[in-house]
Amino acid sequence: MLDAIVAVTLSAPDLGATARAYEAQLGYRRVEEASVSRSLAKGWGAPATKGRDYVLMQPASGEPVYLRIVEADEPAPGYAPLKTFGWNANEILVEDPVALAPLLKEPFRIIGEPRPLDFNPNIIAMQVTGPAGEVAYFTRIPPQGSVFNLGSARSFVDRTFIVVTGGPDVDASRAFYRDVLQMPTTDPAPTKIQVLQDAYGLPRDAQTRIGIVRFPSSFLIELDQYPAAAVPRPTRRGHLPPGIAMVSFAVKSFEGSKLPWKVTPRVRTERPYDGRRAGILVGPAGEWIELIETGAGCGQQVACGGQAAR
Repeated sequence: MLDAIVAVTLSAPDLGATARAYEAQLGYRRVEEASVSRSLAKGWGAPATKGRDYVLMQPASGEPVYLRIVEADEPAPGYAPLKTFGWNANEILVEDPVALAPLLKEPFRIIGEPRPLDFNPNIIAMQVTGPAGEVAYFTRIPPQGSVFNLGSARSFVDRTFIVVTGGPDVDASRAFYRDVLQMPTTDPAPTKIQVLQDAYGLPRDAQTRIGIVRFPSSFLIELDQYPAAAVPRPTRRGHLPPGIAMVSFAVKSFEGSKLPWKVTPRVRTERPYDGRRAGILVGPAGEWIELIETGAGCGQQVACGGQAAR
């Protein structure tokens, strides 16, 4: 049912500092700056965001996969990166994590130095925390590609290609994406995730069960089963969740689907909707999922998330 990732939305206590960090250090550019209308706030199921400023940003490559940063009025008490259920990481294609690492400075903080992946040494990844309390993975995939046909960076820092959700029951998460959203998934399997080991003080041999939600190409969702010490994300009534608040996906059509909507779809005029219908679901880990109806197939040649770079 899901064709592509359209946007990753951050809820940021300091909108200006967050946007400037992505702009100055990662080469993202601002494509829209506006305030959240009453209609948009209602469409997100977050009426307290009405009047808050937001910035829509795009990678230097011009790929139509956006970062949307929404101003939060204050930090959410009890929230810390990787310690709560929901969307926990935004994985971004880059040309060279080793070259990027020394260029990063506050408010970014490296929590996992660049290193080859155990299962494929040609893929190099680095993990950082960002100014909105988000976690970002910066990953190099070589031009010869990967087993999931995820593509390679077309600019020094490029687009989101994987989003990671952590929850209390990876089997329930897999069932949701497989049965409700009709996506192909893999059987969860144990693997070592160092940033989780560090966040929870786990031994180096501790493993996490993860599953994969597969797209036709270019994108994945990673499903992680979080340690027992993880808790539901603290979200104030009427507000967006802190950190990575929601992820928006392109869907060809809502017709004939019976989905458990948090907010039923309605036509939206703002970017990246551009006159398309969008609605909100909540997944088993508490992750907010925005679906945008495109009416057509999506991929790297189709601006599913609205207008591509001009």
